[in-house]
Amino acid sequence: MSAIPHEKVLDNSLNLLLEGFPFIHNRVKRFNSNIFKTRIMFQNVICLHGEEAAKVFYDPDKFMRYQAIPNRIQRTLMGKDAIQTMDEEGHLHRKAMFMSLMTPDSLYKLNRLLTQQWQAAIHRWEHMEEVVLFEETQDLLCRVACAWTGVPLIQEDVRRRASDFAAMVDAFGAVGPRHMRGRIARKRAEAWIEDVIERIRNGKLKVPENSPAHVIAFHRDIEDKPLDVHMAAVELINLLRPIVAIAWYITFGAVALHEHPVTRRKIAEGEEGYVEMFVQEVRRYYPFGPFLGNLVKKDFTWGGHKFKKGTLVFLDIYGTLHDEQIWENPDEFYPYRFRDWDGSAFNLIPQGGGDHFTGHRCAGEWVTIEAMKVSMVFLSRYMEYEVPPQDLSFSLERMPTYPNSKFIMHNVSAVEHAEEGDVNRLSKCPFHHV
Repeated sequence: MSAIPHEKVLDNSLNLLLEGFPFIHNRVKRFNSNIFKTRIMFQNVICLHGEEAAKVFYDPDKFMRYQAIPNRIQRTLMGKDAIQTMDEEGHLHRKAMFMSLMTPDSLYKLNRLLTQQWQAAIHRWEHMEEVVLFEETQDLLCRVACAWTGVPLIQEDVRRRASDFAAMVDAFGAVGPRHMRGRIARKRAEAWIEDVIERIRNGKLKVPENSPAHVIAFHRDIEDKPLDVHMAAVELINLLRPIVAIAWYITFGAVALHEHPVTRRKIAEGEEGYVEMFVQEVRRYYPFGPFLGNLVKKDFTWGGHKFKKGTLVFLDIYGTLHDEQIWENPDEFYPYRFRDWDGSAFNLIPQGGGDHFTGHRCAGEWVTIEAMKVSMVFLSRYMEYEVPPQDLSFSLERMPTYPNSKFIMHNVSAVEHAEEGDVNRLSKCPFHHV
């Protein structure tokens, strides 16, 4: 039995906060090993890195999510006892509900809403002296998310609701005031969506039967019981919040278009398959999630190492996406690397790995990809803008991170009217992922 490299420290939580995204990858390189032991939050943790490790990490016979996600993250990012914390039949049943919403027709509706909101946004931005893309796209995506799910949203509430969803995301790697803002935002959002669920159930709010809000409001659990109002609200927020979170990727995409002008030209000209390669490279190259956690479900041996039941295990997301053994020149932004990509479910894992239907891979990953494609088409073809001098760098210590200036644009103007069919053509719909 091989010995796992062991970092002998009392606790590494402070170093994790100080180092941020590269924390695991730094030690993978230091130990020259894709597996090592350390201590986080005063408990023993095994850290895994790489594609083969991801295959093991997403094996439901070996790992479970129950009790693996810290309470502080549940109370900010995803909600207490939400689908992300479930396992086995209960998880499969709840996941089937989410995946039932990811049909081609449903995604087409989302795509149309995105097109309409981008057109409206450009019209507004033409009259603004300065546009902060990171915040503006949060508002845009909040409008889209609510319209797509069936949640009523009045204009006066857009910034507040979008800001709350963003605060939940911003809190997942935070301590202190950022964490507290996330908790307060979640309480406010849950109260709002609980009221929506109650009004749908008592008939005071009419929404289409196939809308996500209706599906979740009347979903019955594995014991054929309706979700309680709070849990239904938590799961509906688990559709709304991640859509608003796409603002992080859109902002990074805008940075990539600016710093690599040839990419903007290729998207605008509609080079076959290019916008999808570009979007995948944004998701690979720019940081969003640092790692994921699971608990060992039962004793097993892998790679000559023994894993004991109940042990906390982290999978290195950021490091796997920047591993030179997987990605040639990983620190170079190069969309064409996806021209010959094998489509592995275990190396491109910014939103988790494995199977969408049976595992814990994000149910909304297709939404993210398609929303980014539409957004990159608008930023490349349907608008002109100036990018004034600003700080577009980002910190790897901050989790999550974003460009320091949040991407400022001046003199925004529409180039031409965006027809839905043309947007679909350029973003390569229909949705071949489904």
